[in-house]
Amino acid sequence: MVRVRFAPSPTGPLHIGGVRTALYNYLFARQNGGQMILRIEDTDQTRFVPGAEQYIIEALNWLGIQFDEGVHIGGPYGPYRQSDRKPMYRQYADQLIHDGWAYYAFDTAEALDAKRKEYEAQRRTFQYDCNTRSEMVNSLSLPANEVARRLSNGDPYVVRFKFPDNIDITVHDLIRGDVTMNSRLLDDKVLFKSDGMPTYHLANIVDDHTMLITHVIRGEEWLPSAPLHVMLYKAFGWEESMPQFAHLPLLLKPEGNGKLSKRDGDRLGFPVFPLDWHDPKSGELSSGYRERGYRPEAVVNILALLGWNPGTEQEILSMDDLIQQFNIEHISKSGAKFNVEKAKWFNHEYMQMLSDEEFADLFEPQLKAHGVEASRDYVVKVCGMMKERINFPSELWEQTSYFFVAPTEYDPAAIKKRWKAGMTTHMNKVIEILNTVPFEYDAIHKALLDDYILGNQLNMGQVMNSLRLAVVGKTVGPDMLTLVITLGKEETIRRVARAIEVIGEVE
Repeated sequence: MVRVRFAPSPTGPLHIGGVRTALYNYLFARQNGGQMILRIEDTDQTRFVPGAEQYIIEALNWLGIQFDEGVHIGGPYGPYRQSDRKPMYRQYADQLIHDGWAYYAFDTAEALDAKRKEYEAQRRTFQYDCNTRSEMVNSLSLPANEVARRLSNGDPYVVRFKFPDNIDITVHDLIRGDVTMNSRLLDDKVLFKSDGMPTYHLANIVDDHTMLITHVIRGEEWLPSAPLHVMLYKAFGWEESMPQFAHLPLLLKPEGNGKLSKRDGDRLGFPVFPLDWHDPKSGELSSGYRERGYRPEAVVNILALLGWNPGTEQEILSMDDLIQQFNIEHISKSGAKFNVEKAKWFNHEYMQMLSDEEFADLFEPQLKAHGVEASRDYVVKVCGMMKERINFPSELWEQTSYFFVAPTEYDPAAIKKRWKAGMTTHMNKVIEILNTVPFEYDAIHKALLDDYILGNQLNMGQVMNSLRLAVVGKTVGPDMLTLVITLGKEETIRRVARAIEVIGEVE
């Protein structure tokens, strides 16, 4: 059975790049009738941030990315938080040392820093590897009795992986094909620390193996670590069960030069996190897609197409569509630029899929906040008329306030352009027509537009835009006669009369 995992670290809010990784894992698992696991990788306790784990769970739940096993629901291969699995890792580190695939290193931080500076003085870069390990203080360079003494004394140490000298290591990637690297270019990564905690590399491999993970789908930033991971599977004798790897392209800045960051979002005014995040240390608030009014389905659709395409021109894809059409072979090797305006377009499209009633549900809190009381039927009707103009729920009041509150001032530019000499006479005629003809669309259209304006060869734009200015306060809004019918006879006449009084006659 296909088994994939999403394994974030609880070091802060979940970046949308991480969300995309979770999404691709989910789509692949569901398409193949497989299982999806949520594992929390918290081996680096110094970077742990309170609330981050719950944030990750809440964000993925909001987006509809569901798990079959995980830290929040349990499962047969738990625990699913690495700090809860701590006792099991030592035996694997000991096994690697016993089998000659790893060694103890006793170098102090000061000694390592001195060695780096020594190399820098020679215009070289220091790397702890097969070329330099003999110069360092470790179980390969020290006598066995000295190693035993240091261990029995409780001297601090780390366990490092021992790469064989000068071998080519090939990683087969489902997106990039074969990637080969020589072991002389790789440093002997730390796998285990004397405090009993493994590093990411050891814990990751042990957990993937013991949780029966069949495919590792993760960001391309882990590609340089893949040769080590392949060698760890070889060292443990797990080559036959080694998962297949797929390294996803980066999400890039809108300009395309570099990885998308929170700074880019702040600079250009869009979120890079799924939910609002309150930093417990700084108190800083970072905005999220949910609180900005994005539909979760839109965010999923946006992210799915950043680095993957279905091979067709179709852009609006539901989660079911994505599950059906997803194919790793269609994932791009190159990074995908985040397009802010395209993201807004996607949200607009998904907003239009909501019913008028659902729009009204989103609008009711805003009306209440502005002290507006209106019948449910009226609110639903207004939403039905105006929803095509809406990208986000937050725009509802700005776009429709004049349906609920009469204007108290009028756009000076519109007055100058539209309210010409004699306009008060025309507006008084509008009041007369509204008072005398049946208050129906066709009757008003005939009496006002056909008989009065066209019949007297008046400027249609001048008169109708002046009427809009009187009713709305500016020259925006839906079809004018539909607006008049919606507002009602008394309210429309009241607004026109007030505009005549406030704006008055002009030269």
